[in-house]
Amino acid sequence: MSTQPVWITPQKPTDLAETQLLTAILDGSFPIGSALPPERELAQALGITRPTLREALQRLARDGWIQIRQGKSTVVSDYWKEGNLVMLNALSRQPEVFTHTFIADLLEVRSALAPAYTRLAVSHSSDALISLLEAYIDLPDTPEAYAQADQELHHQLTLLSGNPIFTLIYNGYRKLSYQAGLDYFADADARKCSQLFYQGLLEDARQKDAESAATRTVKVMDDCHVFWQRSLTSKGK
Repeated sequence: MSTQPVWITPQKPTDLAETQLLTAILDGSFPIGSALPPERELAQALGITRPTLREALQRLARDGWIQIRQGKSTVVSDYWKEGNLVMLNALSRQPEVFTHTFIADLLEVRSALAPAYTRLAVSHSSDALISLLEAYIDLPDTPEAYAQADQELHHQLTLLSGNPIFTLIYNGYRKLSYQAGLDYFADADARKCSQLFYQGLLEDARQKDAESAATRTVKVMDDCHVFWQRSLTSKGK
């Protein structure tokens, strides 16, 4: 029986240029506030035409990474102050941004949001949540399994909350949650803590106790910070 070949579609020049420029911004080759080289020089360095470069620059400007100024140099924006959720997906592909401070900030954001969308999920969709959590009882005891399961749980909680804004916000840093989770769940105690959380949340859903679910989520978010700080200490960071 013949099989269909797997075709690899080459990356378009504009996509490749955008990726290369973004990497140069995030690794500090083009620092915040700095001016990009002139178009001709930059196009030659990237091995692309100037129209292709302009399209890539327009994309970066659209997403807030750079400011294109008519008759002046294009400058790198202060994306930490002026950026938006679109940028988080780009950041998730750049491991160099995963400093301990950045992850702590990410955990703080999730801590603020998670109790609210968990409460709503239990209130509005407890049966669906029960079905989801019943599969969490026998998770493989590996960082990869827990990182995947945890980011999927929070995604589903936002969906079940009935408020699509929670989902849009979470999707902005969903990939980052998984990447950070690989380090976080390397700690066996962190995996055990989360397993107890899943079991407790399952019971809250069965009892339709939204307030208990919210309180439980606050507690596990606090525990996340403790385990993360302990992880940093053990690594000497």
